[in-house]
Amino acid sequence: MSSRWTSQLKANFNLVRFRPWQLEAITELLEGSGKVLVVAPTGGGKSLCYQFPATVFDGTSIVISPLIALMEDQVRALEARGIAATYLASTLNPAERRAREEAMSQGRFKLVYVAPEALLSGFLLKRLVDLRPPFVAVDEAHCISQWGHDFRPSYLELGAVLRQLGAPRVLACTATATPMVREEIQEKLGLPTADSNLVLRGFSRPNLRLSAMEIDQSKVRHSLLLDALKQALDSPSSPSGGAIIYTATRNKAESLASSLKREGWNCDAYHAGLSAKVREKVNKRFALHKLSVVVATNAFGMGIDRADIRLVAHVQAPGSVEAYYQEVGRAGRDGQPAEGLLLSSSGDFGLRRKLIGYSNDRESNPAYLERQWQLFLDMMRYIEAGSCRHDFILRYFGDERETLGGCGHCDVCERLEEKQSAKQDEAFTTDDVQIVRKALSGVARNRRRAGLSAVADMLVGVKSSRQRELGLDQLSTYGLLKEHPKPWVMALLRRLITAGLTNLSASEFPVPYLTERGVRVMKDQEPPKLLLPPEDAGQRRKNKKALSSSSSTDLTLSNADHILFEKLRATRLELARAKGVPAYIICHDRTLKDIATLRPTTLQELADAHGMGPARIENYGKHLCKP
Repeated sequence: MSSRWTSQLKANFNLVRFRPWQLEAITELLEGSGKVLVVAPTGGGKSLCYQFPATVFDGTSIVISPLIALMEDQVRALEARGIAATYLASTLNPAERRAREEAMSQGRFKLVYVAPEALLSGFLLKRLVDLRPPFVAVDEAHCISQWGHDFRPSYLELGAVLRQLGAPRVLACTATATPMVREEIQEKLGLPTADSNLVLRGFSRPNLRLSAMEIDQSKVRHSLLLDALKQALDSPSSPSGGAIIYTATRNKAESLASSLKREGWNCDAYHAGLSAKVREKVNKRFALHKLSVVVATNAFGMGIDRADIRLVAHVQAPGSVEAYYQEVGRAGRDGQPAEGLLLSSSGDFGLRRKLIGYSNDRESNPAYLERQWQLFLDMMRYIEAGSCRHDFILRYFGDERETLGGCGHCDVCERLEEKQSAKQDEAFTTDDVQIVRKALSGVARNRRRAGLSAVADMLVGVKSSRQRELGLDQLSTYGLLKEHPKPWVMALLRRLITAGLTNLSASEFPVPYLTERGVRVMKDQEPPKLLLPPEDAGQRRKNKKALSSSSSTDLTLSNADHILFEKLRATRLELARAKGVPAYIICHDRTLKDIATLRPTTLQELADAHGMGPARIENYGKHLCKP
């Protein structure tokens, strides 16, 4: 890249260099085909991939963006850097909009942000065509996919809009796009499909500790959330950062925000049902650190420029892995340790079914409903993951270059290390097969008369008037799993759904039923191929390692110790890749923290670090201890 561009980057954006993947995208845009799709996570720096080229080209470049808050924030930041920019949105009064359009026609802006819906206006589109824009960027490009998690019908018109604008260079950006969605973006926007035209980078977030729990008791979930807030932010009176808590519904956002306020947290709710004025106030207060916690639906977060978010928690399962990673990715943008906590329950299945099936404009599209349901099941498979959560996400997005082989920094890796240390065997035994068949038989005998909770009561053998009313206490499957607690049986029933052995009806009160594959497994014609839930599934874990082991400890390290800790983690990752083993096999984060604090200079001193036994010292000691 020319020295002129480097100096322009410093002058306009106060940056010394591009990130490698940013340089790759901008080089292809400026020196290559001029057509690029960039897939990188939230907060990764995608906006620079279109803001910088716009300062290089002569004329006015156009950015198509779906959210007004995002436009406002970016225009404000550009103006602060002395780059002429504006946005056109429905929130502007007519006089202000006309003034901006006139200034745009006079070529007074380097960038103009517009909403996709605004491009449906023939008048505005003609004005933009008359500008002969050298470059057009399409932000949040996944909205064009009917099978994605955030489809917007107006995006379907963008292919035709781009052809009319005739810009020689086009860049599409998104933080969430599976391989199938990427293909749809490229097809509908007319982008080439060669490897050089796709930049897929930056999904690995090693500073973000991920954990997920299946908890049916609402009081336990609330207690876990409070623990997570206190560990991430220290105290309500003097919080050491911010937190976002996501809910699936507006009512839940309102009730939870009220509850947290009573607990002393400086907290507000945010959702699409609030007035634009209220939403803007919450946005600004949070961005300016005058608000420490926001409880919100997925309407919140786009364009939020706050780097010190220490916790993103979900108290209800989101609709897809794509939506989840975009939301949880708002934590720890400063590179410091942060926590991503997901609390799910059996009720999430029925709730999501209702949210999907009763969408007014989608009710008559069975293919759309089924696709949304499958995206949700992918999300639940993530929650029930039996392997590294970071690697699950990286593979989901097709980012194989960054897979960690076991991060050692999520709840699953920590449990795997515990099992390995205890030499526990996870083999799927004959008894396990029988347990799955018993649960499937219970669903079959239920004959769609009751929901998951009642089926679990029946399998456990609960004596209640509800069981008698439904006749479930008379079934041959009553009490078949009485040796297991109900929370564990509920977790098992959820796994039957995500494994495709059972499904839920699309009725207002969903009930489980067997799939064809579930029938075959029940009849012992096919193996189950799923792991049973852990013994403590659905219950609060006796130790609090799931919440306390990583992020809160990281925050107590001194700056110098934290720098050394991160270097040790990088060394461990190199060793793990060279050996072809998960990172936690080398050693756990707790071990690296001890080493960073103790700073041993001999192998004998290294033995004082937690978990550094003779075998590990012999195999890896010389790499982790430098005299």
